[in-house]
Amino acid sequence: MRHVLIRSVALILLVACSQETTDDADFYHAKNISYIVATDPGGGFDAYARLIGKYLKKNLGADNVIIRNTPGAGHLIGAITLFRSKPDGLTIGTFNMGLIYGQIVGKPVHTFDLREFEWIGKASGEPRSIVVSNNCAIKNMEDLMAAEEPVKFGSAGLGSASFSDTMLLATALDLNVDVIPGFEGTEGEMSMMRGEICAILGSTSSFTQFIESGYGSLILTIGGNIDGIPNAMDFVETEQARRLVAIIETLAQLGRVTAAPPGTPKDRVESLRAAYKASLEDPDLVAEANRMARPIEPAYGEEVYQLVVSALDQTPEIVAMIKKAIDGAQ
Repeated sequence: MRHVLIRSVALILLVACSQETTDDADFYHAKNISYIVATDPGGGFDAYARLIGKYLKKNLGADNVIIRNTPGAGHLIGAITLFRSKPDGLTIGTFNMGLIYGQIVGKPVHTFDLREFEWIGKASGEPRSIVVSNNCAIKNMEDLMAAEEPVKFGSAGLGSASFSDTMLLATALDLNVDVIPGFEGTEGEMSMMRGEICAILGSTSSFTQFIESGYGSLILTIGGNIDGIPNAMDFVETEQARRLVAIIETLAQLGRVTAAPPGTPKDRVESLRAAYKASLEDPDLVAEANRMARPIEPAYGEEVYQLVVSALDQTPEIVAMIKKAIDGAQ
């Protein structure tokens, strides 16, 4: 009788373990996933999220991937929303890694540690470029560097990559610029078309439609090579300038990231990473991205985490340089 009881208990435990494994494997089946995008609809972050979300849905077996646009404060609101979301594996998000600047200099509004996110992957690392409106008198870098009156640059909110990158580049190349924050998504392009601002420094692919429609042109790139467009390193004259431009280049590697909230169960993080990898390496996604002029240069999981840690690990001297450049405009 005792042996029968032991066998019965063992059978119950085996069935329970098997059921738990099946439940874990099928966790995403018929569930909705929220994909937080820290910008308004339109623009590069939104385009990548919608493209990737479609393939994540398939690879996870989810019912739907719902895009939640959460703009504001230079991606800070979206990042905080993601950080504070329930860590159940059903919420992921994307935001601009210019938030690294805020953490480096210890801004009070930066109430979270980027190291603590569960990093799923990145779709691309992407060069930064300056785009100028055809309505602007500035036509090339020589014009910009010789400008006697401040040239109006649009950027996302204070603390965003576009704002911080612009301030660091202006310091490095001694540019006479007036950086106006608050332009999220495609708002900056609309402002250039209306003649309110002259230029924007941002992710190169975000400007593709604007340029192809004949509204503007590129005059400088950072962290990449574009035929016929000069590189920022061509204009540096001091070691300090070189180091500031190098920081922008480093952050350009962390282009279109995706993360989950801290504390998301390990097995669900691994499922998200596997599905993300399968999505980014799907030939159909790559073909769609090519048609959209959205580069795909992926990295996954731990590799992205190490890039984040490396970007945050700056010497006191460089921290002081960044703080002076960013705070000088506020």
